[in-house]
Amino acid sequence: MSTFKYRRLDKTNVAVLLVDHQSGLTNLVQDFSPDDFKNNVLALADCAKYFKLPTILTTSFESGPNGPLVPELKAQFPDAPYIARPGNINAWDNEDFVKAVRATGKKQLLIAGIVTEVCVAFPALSALEEGYEVFVVTDASGTFNKTTRDAAWSRMQAAGAQLMTWFGVACELHRDWRNDIDGLAALFSNHLPSYRCLITSYASGAAAAKR
Repeated sequence: MSTFKYRRLDKTNVAVLLVDHQSGLTNLVQDFSPDDFKNNVLALADCAKYFKLPTILTTSFESGPNGPLVPELKAQFPDAPYIARPGNINAWDNEDFVKAVRATGKKQLLIAGIVTEVCVAFPALSALEEGYEVFVVTDASGTFNKTTRDAAWSRMQAAGAQLMTWFGVACELHRDWRNDIDGLAALFSNHLPSYRCLITSYASGAAAAKR
Protein backbone atom coordinates (compact mmCIF):
# COMPACT_ATOMS: atom_id res chain seq x y z
CA MET A 1 0.00 0.00 0.00
CA SER A 2 1.42 3.36 -1.01
CA THR A 3 2.12 5.95 1.67
CA PHE A 4 2.53 8.76 -0.86
CA LYS A 5 0.86 12.06 -0.01
CA TYR A 6 0.82 14.93 -2.47
CA ARG A 7 2.14 17.85 -0.47
CA ARG A 8 1.54 20.94 -2.57
CA LEU A 9 3.38 24.18 -2.24
CA ASP A 10 1.27 26.57 -0.20
CA LYS A 11 2.06 30.23 -0.79
CA THR A 12 1.07 31.01 2.79
CA ASN A 13 3.71 28.60 4.11
CA VAL A 14 6.69 29.01 1.74
CA ALA A 15 10.03 30.78 2.09
CA VAL A 16 12.65 31.07 -0.66
CA LEU A 17 16.34 30.53 0.04
CA LEU A 18 18.72 31.80 -2.65
CA VAL A 19 22.09 30.36 -1.76
CA ASP A 20 25.40 31.58 -3.17
CA HIS A 21 24.31 32.98 -6.51
CA GLN A 22 27.64 34.81 -6.65
CA SER A 23 29.47 36.36 -9.56
CA GLY A 24 32.49 34.09 -9.27
CA LEU A 25 30.53 30.89 -8.74
CA THR A 26 28.36 31.48 -11.82
CA ASN A 27 31.44 30.68 -13.90
CA LEU A 28 31.30 27.11 -12.59
CA VAL A 29 27.80 26.44 -13.94
CA GLN A 30 28.12 24.18 -16.97
CA ASP A 31 24.89 22.15 -16.84
CA PHE A 32 22.94 25.10 -18.27
CA SER A 33 23.93 27.74 -20.76
CA PRO A 34 24.80 31.09 -19.12
CA ASP A 35 21.75 32.78 -20.63
CA ASP A 36 19.34 30.00 -19.66
CA PHE A 37 20.68 29.80 -16.14
CA LYS A 38 20.45 33.54 -15.53
CA ASN A 39 16.92 33.56 -16.90
CA ASN A 40 15.90 30.68 -14.63
CA VAL A 41 17.33 32.31 -11.51
CA LEU A 42 15.63 35.62 -12.27
CA ALA A 43 12.38 33.81 -13.09
CA LEU A 44 12.44 32.18 -9.66
CA ALA A 45 13.15 35.58 -8.12
CA ASP A 46 10.18 37.03 -9.99
CA CYS A 47 8.01 34.18 -8.70
CA ALA A 48 9.07 34.98 -5.15
CA LYS A 49 8.22 38.63 -5.70
CA TYR A 50 4.92 37.93 -7.45
CA PHE A 51 3.66 35.58 -4.74
CA LYS A 52 5.07 37.77 -1.96
CA LEU A 53 7.18 34.95 -0.53
CA PRO A 54 9.69 35.78 2.20
CA THR A 55 13.11 35.47 0.58
CA ILE A 56 16.53 35.05 2.17
CA LEU A 57 19.78 35.81 0.35
CA THR A 58 23.10 34.38 1.42
CA THR A 59 26.67 34.28 0.12
CA SER A 60 29.80 32.41 1.09
CA PHE A 61 33.25 33.98 1.48
CA GLU A 62 32.56 37.05 -0.67
CA SER A 63 36.09 38.36 -0.11
CA GLY A 64 37.47 35.28 -1.85
CA PRO A 65 37.05 34.00 -5.41
CA ASN A 66 33.33 33.26 -4.96
CA GLY A 67 32.66 36.97 -5.43
CA PRO A 68 29.64 39.11 -4.50
CA LEU A 69 25.97 38.30 -4.90
CA VAL A 70 24.82 38.87 -8.47
CA PRO A 71 23.46 42.44 -8.54
CA GLU A 72 20.07 41.58 -10.02
CA LEU A 73 19.08 39.61 -6.93
CA LYS A 74 20.16 42.33 -4.55
CA ALA A 75 18.16 44.83 -6.60
CA GLN A 76 15.11 42.56 -6.63
CA PHE A 77 15.14 42.07 -2.84
CA PRO A 78 16.67 45.21 -1.32
CA ASP A 79 15.00 44.64 2.05
CA ALA A 80 15.41 40.86 2.31
CA PRO A 81 17.61 39.28 4.97
CA TYR A 82 21.11 39.12 3.49
CA ILE A 83 23.59 36.87 5.22
CA ALA A 84 27.19 37.14 4.00
CA ARG A 85 28.71 34.03 5.57
CA PRO A 86 32.36 34.52 6.50
CA GLY A 87 33.33 30.97 5.60
CA ASN A 88 30.62 28.41 6.36
CA ILE A 89 30.26 26.12 3.36
CA ASN A 90 26.91 24.76 4.53
CA ALA A 91 24.65 27.78 4.99
CA TRP A 92 22.81 25.87 7.72
CA ASP A 93 26.00 26.00 9.81
CA ASN A 94 25.61 29.76 10.01
CA GLU A 95 23.54 30.83 13.00
CA ASP A 96 22.29 34.06 11.40
CA PHE A 97 21.05 32.19 8.33
CA VAL A 98 19.15 29.62 10.37
CA LYS A 99 17.65 32.38 12.52
CA ALA A 100 16.46 34.17 9.38
CA VAL A 101 14.84 30.97 8.09
CA ARG A 102 13.11 30.30 11.38
CA ALA A 103 11.95 33.92 11.63
CA THR A 104 9.86 33.48 8.47
CA GLY A 105 7.64 31.02 10.33
CA LYS A 106 7.33 28.97 7.13
CA LYS A 107 7.75 25.20 6.97
CA GLN A 108 8.14 24.78 3.21
CA LEU A 109 11.46 25.89 1.77
CA LEU A 110 12.22 26.55 -1.88
CA ILE A 111 15.98 26.28 -2.28
CA ALA A 112 18.21 27.16 -5.24
CA GLY A 113 21.89 27.98 -5.50
CA ILE A 114 25.40 27.36 -6.81
CA VAL A 115 26.76 24.70 -6.73
CA THR A 116 24.04 22.08 -6.56
CA GLU A 117 25.86 19.30 -4.72
CA VAL A 118 27.19 21.64 -2.03
CA CYS A 119 25.46 25.00 -1.62
CA VAL A 120 22.03 23.54 -2.36
CA ALA A 121 22.37 19.97 -1.09
CA PHE A 122 23.97 20.72 2.27
CA PRO A 123 21.32 23.17 3.57
CA ALA A 124 18.56 21.11 1.93
CA LEU A 125 19.63 17.99 3.82
CA SER A 126 20.06 19.98 7.03
CA ALA A 127 16.59 21.52 6.73
CA LEU A 128 15.03 18.13 6.02
CA GLU A 129 16.66 16.79 9.16
CA GLU A 130 14.98 19.58 11.14
CA GLY A 131 11.54 18.75 9.79
CA TYR A 132 11.14 21.27 6.97
CA GLU A 133 9.57 20.35 3.64
CA VAL A 134 12.23 21.07 1.03
CA PHE A 135 11.62 21.82 -2.64
CA VAL A 136 14.76 22.16 -4.76
CA VAL A 137 14.39 24.43 -7.79
CA THR A 138 16.56 22.42 -10.15
CA ASP A 139 16.81 24.82 -13.07
CA ALA A 140 17.79 27.77 -10.82
CA SER A 141 20.62 25.69 -9.35
CA GLY A 142 23.78 24.92 -11.26
CA THR A 143 27.02 22.97 -11.10
CA PHE A 144 29.98 21.61 -13.07
CA ASN A 145 28.26 18.98 -15.19
CA LYS A 146 25.30 16.62 -15.41
CA THR A 147 27.08 13.84 -13.51
CA THR A 148 27.58 15.94 -10.38
CA ARG A 149 24.11 17.41 -10.77
CA ASP A 150 22.43 14.01 -11.01
CA ALA A 151 24.36 12.73 -7.99
CA ALA A 152 23.18 15.73 -5.97
CA TRP A 153 19.59 15.35 -7.12
CA SER A 154 19.61 11.65 -6.18
CA ARG A 155 21.04 12.36 -2.75
CA MET A 156 18.49 15.05 -1.94
CA GLN A 157 15.56 13.14 -3.39
CA ALA A 158 16.47 10.04 -1.38
CA ALA A 159 16.35 12.18 1.76
CA GLY A 160 12.88 13.48 0.93
CA ALA A 161 13.45 16.66 -1.05
CA GLN A 162 11.12 17.34 -3.95
CA LEU A 163 12.71 18.37 -7.26
CA MET A 164 10.90 21.09 -9.20
CA THR A 165 11.45 23.78 -11.83
CA TRP A 166 10.60 27.46 -11.53
CA PHE A 167 7.67 27.03 -13.94
CA GLY A 168 6.26 24.14 -11.90
CA VAL A 169 6.72 26.18 -8.73
CA ALA A 170 4.76 29.08 -10.20
CA CYS A 171 1.89 26.90 -11.36
CA GLU A 172 1.60 24.98 -8.09
CA LEU A 173 1.60 28.18 -6.07
CA HIS A 174 -0.98 29.85 -8.34
CA ARG A 175 -3.38 26.88 -8.38
CA ASP A 176 -6.01 28.46 -10.65
CA TRP A 177 -5.64 30.73 -13.68
CA ARG A 178 -8.71 32.65 -12.57
CA ASN A 179 -6.75 33.99 -9.60
CA ASP A 180 -4.87 36.36 -11.91
CA ILE A 181 -4.59 35.71 -15.64
CA ASP A 182 -2.67 38.83 -16.62
CA GLY A 183 -0.17 38.74 -13.78
CA LEU A 184 0.91 35.13 -14.22
CA ALA A 185 0.90 35.45 -18.00
CA ALA A 186 3.20 38.47 -17.75
CA LEU A 187 5.60 36.57 -15.48
CA PHE A 188 5.75 33.64 -17.90
CA SER A 189 6.05 35.89 -20.95
CA ASN A 190 8.99 37.75 -19.43
CA HIS A 191 11.02 34.54 -19.16
CA LEU A 192 9.69 32.22 -21.87
CA PRO A 193 9.70 33.59 -25.44
CA SER A 194 7.42 30.78 -26.60
CA TYR A 195 4.93 31.69 -23.88
CA ARG A 196 5.01 35.31 -24.98
CA CYS A 197 3.96 34.10 -28.44
CA LEU A 198 1.14 32.09 -26.87
CA ILE A 199 -0.15 35.07 -24.90
CA THR A 200 0.16 37.39 -27.90
CA SER A 201 -1.92 34.95 -29.94
CA TYR A 202 -4.47 34.65 -27.13
CA ALA A 203 -4.76 38.41 -26.72
CA SER A 204 -5.15 38.91 -30.44
CA GLY A 205 -7.90 36.30 -30.63
CA ALA A 206 -9.71 37.74 -27.62
CA ALA A 207 -9.60 41.23 -29.13
CA ALA A 208 -10.92 39.97 -32.45
CA ALA A 209 -13.80 38.19 -30.74
CA LYS A 210 -14.93 41.46 -29.17
CA ARG A 211 -15.20 43.30 -32.46
